[in-house]
Amino acid sequence: MLHTPPLGPLLEQYAAGSVLACEPVDEGLLNRGYRLRTTRGRYFLKHHFDPETADPAAIVRQHRATLRLADLGVPVAPPLTGRDGGTVAVVAGHAYALHPWIEGRHRHGGQLTLGQCARLGALLGVVHACLEQVMPTQETATPVRKRLIPAQRRARETRKPLGASGCSGPVGTESADPVGTFALMDELLDRVRRHRPADPFDALARHRLLERRRLLERHADRRPPRGGSVGWVHGDFHPFNVLYRDDVPDVPAAILDWDRLGVQPRAEEAVRAAVIFFVRPVGALDLAKVRSYARAYRRSAGAAPAELAAAVHRVWWERLNDFWMLRWRYERGDTRADPQFPAASALVVWWTREYDAVREAFVE
Repeated sequence: MLHTPPLGPLLEQYAAGSVLACEPVDEGLLNRGYRLRTTRGRYFLKHHFDPETADPAAIVRQHRATLRLADLGVPVAPPLTGRDGGTVAVVAGHAYALHPWIEGRHRHGGQLTLGQCARLGALLGVVHACLEQVMPTQETATPVRKRLIPAQRRARETRKPLGASGCSGPVGTESADPVGTFALMDELLDRVRRHRPADPFDALARHRLLERRRLLERHADRRPPRGGSVGWVHGDFHPFNVLYRDDVPDVPAAILDWDRLGVQPRAEEAVRAAVIFFVRPVGALDLAKVRSYARAYRRSAGAAPAELAAAVHRVWWERLNDFWMLRWRYERGDTRADPQFPAASALVVWWTREYDAVREAFVE
């Protein structure tokens, strides 16, 4: 059931006028968003619902980062300040933030020219460089202690763990252990077999799981070491978090959704973003666009080719061992990621076969 935000009390906290229209924004997988029109303008209302990222202290840290990045000229949409001087409103046990509405559209890599791909890579490099200026150093950065508000606590209690077989975890974590991945695949195959009523997705899931098992058996000795150079990263840089305006098509108008801001291997974020932006529906990467993007990123971020090569290997291994989309479907009963699965699962197979070509696209 869709949560209805308490618009009256919220707008009162922000002195944002009276609501004229409120429409849900559908793109987000974790948190919830609304397009608001009030007597004082247009806004984006974000409901910070995901218990993994939504404690008020972490939200404030994200807000401070975007405000500082805006001062450096990075295209972001910083939050508005409420009457109390803060940027987070907690109403009826839920955390919200109000942002200016930025008109624009999302574009995947197939809609970008080579020049626009280069500008996208350069922008991510700028983000990494600017975060290094505005955020504490890794040595002084400490994890934010979770203080969940009641709504988030209830959500966590009913949420099944995703378990990151290969997903990016805290800095310094080991890469995925194939032993654990094999056990997970067996569990998922059993869930697929028992799923009723069976459908074509189940058949594809079974095929890909068996195929992935064979690939992992063949490449289990290629497990990479810990990640490389770390720094503050956006954490979720993909097409739904980048907005373009029609009248200024070459440069993104805003980078959205900083919920996963954190300290991670920077080059891995660059590789992971490229893999999402430039995957074709058949599950292959557009290597010409990857090359244009990666060259610009390396120049902008000052990253060496060897750093990108190591990141390519780690992200490939991550994808080889990762089944988060199937876990959402079969463990949580959440099918929102199902449309992404055909291309993403095919990509792993293609990437393994074209490993050298992918690596060269990122480093040459």
